[in-house]
Amino acid sequence: MKIGLVKEIKVHEYRVGLTPSCVEAYVENGHTVFVEKDAGTGAGFENSEYEKAGATIVEDKKKIFDESEMIVKVKEPLPQEYEYFHEGQILYTYLHIAADRPQAEMLLNKKIKAVAYETITNNQGGLPCLTPMSEIAGRLAVQEGAKFLEKPFGGRGVLLGGVPGVQRGNVVIVGGGIVGLNACKMAVGLGANVTVLDISASRLAFYDDLFGSQVTTLFSNKTNLIKSIKEADLVIGAVLIPGATTPKLIKKEDLKLMKKNSVLVDVAIDQGGCFETSKATYHDNPTYIVNDVVHYCVANMPGAVSLTSTLALTATTLNHGLAIANKGLEKALHDDIHLSNGLNTYEGKLTNKAVAESLKIPYEAIKF
Repeated sequence: MKIGLVKEIKVHEYRVGLTPSCVEAYVENGHTVFVEKDAGTGAGFENSEYEKAGATIVEDKKKIFDESEMIVKVKEPLPQEYEYFHEGQILYTYLHIAADRPQAEMLLNKKIKAVAYETITNNQGGLPCLTPMSEIAGRLAVQEGAKFLEKPFGGRGVLLGGVPGVQRGNVVIVGGGIVGLNACKMAVGLGANVTVLDISASRLAFYDDLFGSQVTTLFSNKTNLIKSIKEADLVIGAVLIPGATTPKLIKKEDLKLMKKNSVLVDVAIDQGGCFETSKATYHDNPTYIVNDVVHYCVANMPGAVSLTSTLALTATTLNHGLAIANKGLEKALHDDIHLSNGLNTYEGKLTNKAVAESLKIPYEAIKF
């Protein structure tokens, strides 16, 4: 199969879909790999490393799309890339199309066979290709939130860990999944007062067992949420419904109850965000203020730590990519139910139920 690796064009997105060692694996399996010039430089990989691994470096992005049967990326294609795709092409990347109708329509209209990292599953019911980015985003949420609590960045001037004789900062984490767990680890490590809200009793029990008295756990309902955000210096939105848009748990009017210059970090922004006032931002202008509350809603948070993120991501995506290339997409999907859960669009049909329900587009199950 002919594989195309293109450079990410999202603002301040430095990750890359394949490392040189990944390219080497494809080549050893008899495949041809085209790499766009400088695709990996943001993550620390030079063109010469890809060439040494057996790739062909190509300057013209359009040529890569024209000649490749499968395109490998990190982030969803942006509107300026739509024209490059051709009918029947395989796209292997993060899609997050539940919150991106124009992208969904392009994929359907061009009959793209799109496999989304974020909906591939495993035997434990987890999302193995989403997990490493969720781990990184959760840790960055506290790191960035702590920074934007500093006065020069518009925050309250609060140090999360406090110092002897001074109260610690209060961190509220909404959602106890992978993002929430990693945010909690960071916040506890900094010495903050931490509260975690989730709808699952078993998940809250897990937090109690792991952190003991270091963390307060609460059932996620409107009463507990409002009570918690009133005292919060930093609120982290870590809600995930796989494939679907996230519910808006904190409304605009709720912000009036929060401390002035407190910070909201919405890690769920890729799926539409879990705060009513959330809108996607970029690393070069990451925050804005609504009702005196600082909002941080960068949609590609892990792109800031591109080397760590690229190594973690490709470690989970390579084997599935190789299966597609070695067997052909249809046979690979037939052989692996977990990979087939990653299929979002196929020959003009929307094949993921949660995505279809979010977009209100008819869903069609496909058997291979």
